[in-house]
Amino acid sequence: MTAAEDVIRRMTERGLRLATAESTTGGLTGYLLVAVPGASKVFVGGVAAYGRKPKLDWLRVPEQTVAAYGSVHEETVLAMARGAREALEVDLAVAESGIASPTNNPDRPGGLYCLALVDADGHEVAERQIFDGDREATMRAAADRLLAMILEYLDRSA
Repeated sequence: MTAAEDVIRRMTERGLRLATAESTTGGLTGYLLVAVPGASKVFVGGVAAYGRKPKLDWLRVPEQTVAAYGSVHEETVLAMARGAREALEVDLAVAESGIASPTNNPDRPGGLYCLALVDADGHEVAERQIFDGDREATMRAAADRLLAMILEYLDRSA
């Protein structure tokens, strides 16, 4: 069973609904979820907010958050997840933003991602990860990590 299949199965059993807010992965997590039969019982939708404007306008990330922290930061992805959860009226939302390609900046290396999960009861978790590989590999690793975060949440809240 894949992680996406496990997420769909377990969330269906609990009657929970999910949304995503993805920047660098461009909707890959959502794609992995909708590839699972029965996903419509759980996955309401997602926002591929690659640029700054959709983060601000669609997900209602406060401009001062992006100005203070940048797009790739735990505070920003928490705000993205909150915005997706509220806009799509779901129980749980995950979000990510990252740097998929190599950079010359040691503070913001290629493979750096920030990921977050929020629920309707105010539980929030954010993390920073550095994934190895090329652009496609880091994007897939970030999407896989979001699915793992959902499964960890379901384990803790069982």
